[in-house]
Amino acid sequence: MNESNRVRRLPLDQGGFTLIEIMVVIVILGLLATLVVPNVIGASEEAKVQKARTDVHNIADAVRMYKIRNNKTPNSIEELTQPDSKGKPFIEDVGKDPWDHEYVIHDLDRGDFEVISLGPDGNEGTDDDISSKRSKDK
Repeated sequence: MNESNRVRRLPLDQGGFTLIEIMVVIVILGLLATLVVPNVIGASEEAKVQKARTDVHNIADAVRMYKIRNNKTPNSIEELTQPDSKGKPFIEDVGKDPWDHEYVIHDLDRGDFEVISLGPDGNEGTDDDISSKRSKDK
């Protein structure tokens, strides 16, 4: 018999994974997924809230600078993005909040103001609003 006609046989001790081994791995992966996925989803929502808080406070700082130079509260974010006399905007365009709503600027009594993100529900005056007036939002 020449060498090309020989059939190579694997030793019997070289097998694949057993069904039980595969099932154990699947169960372990399932358990890990049930522990990790809720934490990742919750972290995403918390990141949106934190971004909105940061944006609201940055906009409020820009409004303060605008009020010092113009002696009035801006009516919109667009006014803050227009260049001042030195050619610099008070703030770069921040766009919309993480839930795709416009940020709102309210002129309050006694020269005060408030910057608000409408939060996930998009309705003003609800508990999920993020305001520059509240130091610790819910």
